[in-house]
Amino acid sequence: MDYCPGQFSVRVLSQQWIRPQTEEAKLLAVPRHQQALLRQVQLLCRNTVCVYARSIIPLATLNGKHQRLKRLANKPLGGYLFAQPNLKRSNQQIARIIRKDPLFEIALPNAKQSCDQLWGRRSLFSMDKKSLLVSEFFLPALFEKSLKPKT
Repeated sequence: MDYCPGQFSVRVLSQQWIRPQTEEAKLLAVPRHQQALLRQVQLLCRNTVCVYARSIIPLATLNGKHQRLKRLANKPLGGYLFAQPNLKRSNQQIARIIRKDPLFEIALPNAKQSCDQLWGRRSLFSMDKKSLLVSEFFLPALFEKSLKPKT
């Protein structure tokens, strides 16, 4: 991560099998009842949580060549994705979660009252005709002066 050279890390919050939400299944072009791997992580810069990321990886994507996606542990998903020569990114959307959304408490536990929404992006990736959906939410700490790169 250029923003935080040498001081970037990933903390896995959870990794579990789920059924994608209706909208997620539609974007991924998979049946709603099909199992998918949900990976939720925090991205840290200098031990400060700056980004909450939620990835949905369909079962079909995890077969064959890309089965190592099941075992990323604390390695960044982006490192794997952007190393793929045939990676395509499409359907990038602006995303927002508000305080009453259950994801808000996962993304920003014990949030201060002044923060009532989080903005991010959702991207559909494909490689070898297999897809995955990644949502990244930018947390308030990302914009604090102490984390800005030195010029």
